[in-house]
Amino acid sequence: MDWHYLLWLLDGFHGRIGRKTFWIAMIVVGAANMAACYAASQVQGDQLNAVVDLVFTYPEFAIATKRANDRNLPLWLLGIFFATSVVLDLFSVMGWTGTDAQPSTLSYAISVPFTAFGIALLVELGFRKGTVGPNPHGPDPLAGTNRTS
Repeated sequence: MDWHYLLWLLDGFHGRIGRKTFWIAMIVVGAANMAACYAASQVQGDQLNAVVDLVFTYPEFAIATKRANDRNLPLWLLGIFFATSVVLDLFSVMGWTGTDAQPSTLSYAISVPFTAFGIALLVELGFRKGTVGPNPHGPDPLAGTNRTS
């Protein structure tokens, strides 16, 4: 395993990745996030769960940024999505989102459009081809392949 590549993938915001790398990285980080959040919620409840989720925001943003670079998308789209995620987590830490059994109106007002926007971003990043050839963010990650991944 190339640790430099793994560090670059989870820590840097430059460069491009293809769909296959995006999906593998997001599934692995997402599974680790869900496992850690489940453990945190069993120990302390929603507040610790939100804090643990905040920790995973950075590597998820790094992966999504590289994929957005491949699609040549403006990063403000990702910024809005991840900033909203952070705000939701902070509201949960402060206890403003209610409980799982009784969510607050504020929680719904933010979560519903956030979910719709997240699905649209997932389709854009996960299913659409990247820019063919080099773009301002670097060389094509699939240069020399048949462009199917």
